[in-house]
Amino acid sequence: MVDLASVVQSTRITEVAIDALRPADSLRSAGVDAEHVQLLAQMDGNLPPICVHRETMRVVDGMHRLHAAMLRGDSTVDVVFFDGDETAALLLAVEANTTHGLPLTLADRQAAAERIIAACPAMSDRAIAATAGLSPKTIGAIRNRTSAGASQTDVRIGLDGRRRMVSGAEGRQAAQRILAESPNASLREVAKAAGISPNTVRRVRAQMSEESAGGRSIRVGRPRTSSVSTGGCKDLPVVLGELQRDPSLRLTETGRSLLRWLMAHRIEEREWQTVVGSVPPHCAEVVSEVARRYADSWRRLAEELADSTSATA
Repeated sequence: MVDLASVVQSTRITEVAIDALRPADSLRSAGVDAEHVQLLAQMDGNLPPICVHRETMRVVDGMHRLHAAMLRGDSTVDVVFFDGDETAALLLAVEANTTHGLPLTLADRQAAAERIIAACPAMSDRAIAATAGLSPKTIGAIRNRTSAGASQTDVRIGLDGRRRMVSGAEGRQAAQRILAESPNASLREVAKAAGISPNTVRRVRAQMSEESAGGRSIRVGRPRTSSVSTGGCKDLPVVLGELQRDPSLRLTETGRSLLRWLMAHRIEEREWQTVVGSVPPHCAEVVSEVARRYADSWRRLAEELADSTSATA
């Protein structure tokens, strides 16, 4: 995965001859939209600068603006150069074309996601989803059905840039092996090598110490039983009701805080589907970003809880 946050995108606007530019590696199956080009060409004043990959002089974002300038009869166009490899340029192009301008169709976004999976197999489903404007579930389905998904790594790099094992149990087993071979390795060194969090490494190390001292054996990856279980098929309201009745949550301050979070942020698919169509277009991008941030926070909480449950079993 290419970390776009670390790729330098120049803020300097440069006037470049149109003849010096190469067309984008188009993400649009239908090509350039002539009606949109005409609309842009009729706008007063200069169009926003287009983004160009400096090394190849290929347009990354702004083909419609480029065609509009050509339609006007312009010989030059304002450019912001992008410095990075071609994989980074692909990620930037997909992200740019799903967040502003003329959006990609669903089919084009799915095709773009397939290209990203082929170019960055270690990129997590959630990270690709955020870039391509699709759901993680859709990305997972694309990964499973395409030949591009056949060559995959055991590690995924998430939205936060952290590397994680596809299987949490595998990550903990890897940490156990590393600690056995290098008992003096730091938590961060082991975490980075195993693709898990330093906290998880700390728990694995503690359990190994207990085992060597004659304590209980380590059962890495085995789920812990609990008085509250989703049961695999219980409805969410039923599960939430069980949690609300659990004394260990209901009778402690932190437990009550957790219950308040769960109830305040509860939303089911049938509920959000009724409001999607009524969100004003100018608010959709902002609401989408807020929802992604909420989802990312809950995801990290879920992963920490899963690590804690398995590691302490």
